[in-house]
Amino acid sequence: MGNDNDIRHGRHCVFLMHVHLVFVTKYRREVFTKEIIDDLRDIFASVCSDFEAELVEFDGEDDHVHLLVNYPPKVAVSTLVNSLKGVSSRMIRKKSYPSIRRKLWGGALWSPSYFAGSCGGAPIELIRQYIEQQQTPH
Repeated sequence: MGNDNDIRHGRHCVFLMHVHLVFVTKYRREVFTKEIIDDLRDIFASVCSDFEAELVEFDGEDDHVHLLVNYPPKVAVSTLVNSLKGVSSRMIRKKSYPSIRRKLWGGALWSPSYFAGSCGGAPIELIRQYIEQQQTPH
């Protein structure tokens, strides 16, 4: 399950949940610079802390970003994603970066779709084997 220090405790649960998120720019336009990526890192970390989540890893290229987020079970991934994309779009557009103003219009920074993959812990096959080996009562 990973390092014991990574395991988090809620009031009635113990958890270690990570999600890998990928956000793509609207029309897959190549608008991100190192400066924008650095600003996005700070914005995403701030939004995550509002959800009692943690931005574990973040990076991106000129048309998409990858996030690894450790989040509590009370947070729906879709709610987290909506907030991450909405706040970041508003904050980045407010700074009026020329590359974004030139290539994107209409108030949207992100494509409406996203990728979310659960990750962390043991591989699925290992968990399946463990469950299969349980001693069913007679």
